[in-house]
Amino acid sequence: MTALTTHQLEGDLAVFLIGARILKPWRPDAWFPAFAAMGPMLAELAREPEAGLLHARTAIDADLRGLTVVQYWRSIEDIYRYANDRERKHRPAWLAFYRRARRVPGAVQVWHESYAVPAGGHESLYSDAPRPFGLARATGSIAAARRGRTARDRLRNPVAPGPAAAQREPSPAERS
Repeated sequence: MTALTTHQLEGDLAVFLIGARILKPWRPDAWFPAFAAMGPMLAELAREPEAGLLHARTAIDADLRGLTVVQYWRSIEDIYRYANDRERKHRPAWLAFYRRARRVPGAVQVWHESYAVPAGGHESLYSDAPRPFGLARATGSIAAARRGRTARDRLRNPVAPGPAAAQREPSPAERS
């Protein structure tokens, strides 16, 4: 029988997508630093769980010219606080990116999207997922039946009483 699970979180959360895309591959001096800056930022966030990052994963674009990092955060406010903190790695990296972009315009596209997701506004389903993925990796997973059979049911229903988390992998912050 197929094991169906869903994420464990019931409250608000924020999803932040950030990416970079190489437009002038012959100018690594202009685009490589933008790619290289993400690792140290994610490492910093993993060391500091109070910053609010729950989990992040990186995907390579199909044409191999870009990366997208999917991040799950406790709140939009946590994202803004981190992004604007002069003592953390993001702000200096962002300022350095702008300086390079002025010297070599159009070498790399950097983008982001932010989503504030209220309680009751998120739903997930994982089939035969012995290792949690996505939002379930960030928050833990439970049997999907505890929320409902359909996506509509899972959006409407808080977690029903039942067994503890089916699977849970530590967040980046917990692994450090």
